[in-house]
Amino acid sequence: MNIDDQVIETLEQLEDFLIQVESGALGLQGVAGIALATSNRDGRPFVAVLGEQHQLLLGRWVSKHVYENGKDMVRNGPKRN
Repeated sequence: MNIDDQVIETLEQLEDFLIQVESGALGLQGVAGIALATSNRDGRPFVAVLGEQHQLLLGRWVSKHVYENGKDMVRNGPKRN
């Protein structure tokens, strides 16, 4: 699984991550969507950047607080750009 070791602990960090993905600052190609998900292996929550074929381009672990409270931000996008 392509999940880096960084952990998003706050909603502000999630917002920054989403802005980086949307602006192209992370250098990802073919981004089609972003979702919150849980690992099948251990149930740990993460934010997934998905490609056009729904493949995982990049994942980043998130805290339980971010997983539970960041769904609208992931669904609707960050408020600041």
